[in-house]
Amino acid sequence: MEPTLAARALSAATEITTTALSGDDPGAVLGLVVRHAAELAEAELGLVMVRGDDGDDGRVTVEAAHGESTTGLLGLVLPAESAAGRVAAGGEPVVTDDVTRDPRTSRFVPPELGAYGPFAAAPFGTGGRLLGALTVYRSDGAEPFSPTAVEVLTAFAGQAGVVLALAEGASARHRVTLYEERERIARELHDVIVQRLYGAGMQLDRVRRRMRKRFAHADMARLGEAIDQLDQTIEEIRGTVRALRSPEPEPHEPDGAATDLAESARAEVRIAGELLGYPPTLELSGELADIPAERADHIRAALREALSNVVRHSGAGETRVTLQRDASGVRLRVRDNGCGVPRDVAKRGLRHLAERAEAAGGRFFVNSSPSLGTLVAFDLPLDRESPAQARESPAHGQS
Repeated sequence: MEPTLAARALSAATEITTTALSGDDPGAVLGLVVRHAAELAEAELGLVMVRGDDGDDGRVTVEAAHGESTTGLLGLVLPAESAAGRVAAGGEPVVTDDVTRDPRTSRFVPPELGAYGPFAAAPFGTGGRLLGALTVYRSDGAEPFSPTAVEVLTAFAGQAGVVLALAEGASARHRVTLYEERERIARELHDVIVQRLYGAGMQLDRVRRRMRKRFAHADMARLGEAIDQLDQTIEEIRGTVRALRSPEPEPHEPDGAATDLAESARAEVRIAGELLGYPPTLELSGELADIPAERADHIRAALREALSNVVRHSGAGETRVTLQRDASGVRLRVRDNGCGVPRDVAKRGLRHLAERAEAAGGRFFVNSSPSLGTLVAFDLPLDRESPAQARESPAHGQS
């Protein structure tokens, strides 16, 4: 290979490597590849043709183009029998003086490429993992591609394939790191920030109820607004947590880290006990240390809302929390011996839990009376059954 040509090829490969590993858009990287290929081969047109999935029968699609006229070429599909298709499937490079007259290529030349003559195609990729074919064209009647030009094209296509494979690996590692960071932030928001806001809101509400007769009406209203704003902030943070834990789906990507629901329940009960003035009874059964994060969030929200209602409205002297995992899923029960849920109290939180259960394929119900107190129940399967399946299956007893 000529020293000057080798230096140009090395410079082009270096630029592509830098761009690919910097995390730029793959389309921009392919554009660099095809531009440098056309320039190194002194061709009027360069194309990157990428193999489709196994179900595409070996066809190749033009994903990047560089030349004086590329109109209508992007997205162009060539059959597996075409020269580009054969090369992309693992064949040797193909070179011809006239792509429209050579029997090996002429039958598969689309009208968009009918004005070209000299043609060369090299496998794009290396190490047994071919991505497609890198093809170059010169105008009809132009000088054919020399063996040196084909050698440069073949080596360059292999190097570019290696770079893209490395970039894919770096991108995958970056995505894993990003998801881990999103999960860490979500966990901090949910387990620290929300807990503190929740505790502050409950303390303010307790003060409001105790000092009702000592506050002026305007002060009571302002305190009530502050509590409502805390509730709204908590709900917004929960929405942010759900968004952080639900990025765009990746193939074979796990649903998120498992959650120790038993530890979460102990924390919720501990906060409620500080506000109630007595510790609620907590009963745990079954394996609760490996609950999927999205499922655990629903249970935790139900427990927090149920305990919030006990603290705010019940006047109960006894509260019992039961959390059980069995073959059907997770079952939560919160019972108190208070006065029931007052009729004049907004039930937005309970309605929200009913919507959660419906969306997650679970069940939610409340039994409340002034004489018997309140039972809040939240059942959730761990197999993500649909709401329709949940409605069709037999209801659990209100045990």
